[in-house]
Amino acid sequence: MTKMIQRFAILLMVAAVATSCVSKKKFVDLEASRSALEMKYDNLRGELGACQDDKTKISTQLENMTAQMKVSEAKFNSDLQAKDDKIKLISEDLAYTKRTNTNLLDRLSDMSIISKTGAESIQKSLESLNQQSAYIQDLSKDAKRKDSLNLALVMNLKRSLADVNDSDIQIDVKKGVVFISISDKLLFKSGSATVNSEAKSVLSKVAQVVNDHNNFDIIVEGHTDDKKLIDGATFKDNWELSAERATSVVRILQNEYKVAPSRMTAGGRGEYLPKSDNSSAEGRAMNRRTEIIVIPKLDEFFQMMSSGTN
Repeated sequence: MTKMIQRFAILLMVAAVATSCVSKKKFVDLEASRSALEMKYDNLRGELGACQDDKTKISTQLENMTAQMKVSEAKFNSDLQAKDDKIKLISEDLAYTKRTNTNLLDRLSDMSIISKTGAESIQKSLESLNQQSAYIQDLSKDAKRKDSLNLALVMNLKRSLADVNDSDIQIDVKKGVVFISISDKLLFKSGSATVNSEAKSVLSKVAQVVNDHNNFDIIVEGHTDDKKLIDGATFKDNWELSAERATSVVRILQNEYKVAPSRMTAGGRGEYLPKSDNSSAEGRAMNRRTEIIVIPKLDEFFQMMSSGTN
């Protein structure tokens, strides 16, 4: 009987030890799982904070771009109104001159003061005035149409490029022509004419807007500062470097983003058309740029001028 009790006690001890081992192993596994979850939680919190910072930054940029777009739109509307007022005054002056000359001609004819040849000469002058009036009205329509197209083009470009740093890309309208100025640090490495892969997203957005406005041509100009290239450089001088950079941009617009090559011209300006003084680092940075100039098609422009002189 005593032996049976001893055996039973031994069995209980073995069972207790086995149970203790299994519980400790589960505890260790659970502790490891808990540590992994805490680490994953911390990582997710960090990513969430970064996303919130990016969201705040993009929201600020969008607000700035919206304000700039409102200012540009107000300026365009003001310019259009000024042109309309000027054209209205000219049209009123012409109409008054026509009425005055017609009345004068009728009175002179009735009074038989002038000869038939003189009356015909005056009549031709009146017809010439009528033609000039029609020509001015046509020019007015063309100017308003061009300004409207430029406004739409600029607004589309600014919306497409709202996420790009303002210091890297600038969009302006000068004398009825749209200029897209892109800094060289965004497009190229120093002394290179190969477009950076990250810059292609900018060119793709420009190409999309340009392809939507087929009545414009594109001139791509490369610009540099006045610093001479180092000995052994790939290019002979800044002329060659700027021309190669413009050609690289044109090739990408054509080959990767389907801009018609017949619409594009590439050229290098070198250091000879600076935007700022080359005596400072900031000025030289402004001068190192590539400009995409969007202009009305030249054949349409010359056709308009030709029809106006006939």
